[in-house]
Amino acid sequence: MKKIILFAAVCAFAFTVNAQSTATKPAPKPTPAPAGSSAPAPEKDPGWKFDKIEHDYGTIPKGAEPYCEFRLTNTSKEPLIIASAVGSCGCTVPEYPKEPIAPGATVIIKVRYDTQRIGHFEKTVTVNFAGQSVPATLKIHGTVEAPPAEQPFPTPGSGTGNTGAPVNQEP
Repeated sequence: MKKIILFAAVCAFAFTVNAQSTATKPAPKPTPAPAGSSAPAPEKDPGWKFDKIEHDYGTIPKGAEPYCEFRLTNTSKEPLIIASAVGSCGCTVPEYPKEPIAPGATVIIKVRYDTQRIGHFEKTVTVNFAGQSVPATLKIHGTVEAPPAEQPFPTPGSGTGNTGAPVNQEP
């Protein structure tokens, strides 16, 4: 009986020690910023800059001008290469230069949205740069309105009641 009690005590002790050693330790407190530097650290310059990252088509009629433009400037001291530019679906197609962009140069990325699709849309274009792991994301949005319903010209006998024939009136 003493052996069983001793065995149970050893197991309980081992369980307690194991539970304490696998418990999560609290995260260390962040070290405070040096005195006099209350501003956050500046973000690293990616080497490029867009004139805008979002384009609002607004409300446009079906079949309206499908293109919008984003101006991209190479702000680095090295040539910039666009590895790819991909729309979020087949209705959003970007056109971009395939050749390297010289330092300080500005190019245009044209984005075509299929304005034959009626309704509200929100799409993105992901631009990947060679040698960089973080892409740029451009956004487009708007609403394509349906054209007004066309009224067919009435034909004789179409049931409109007015055939366009002169009316004979007797005196």
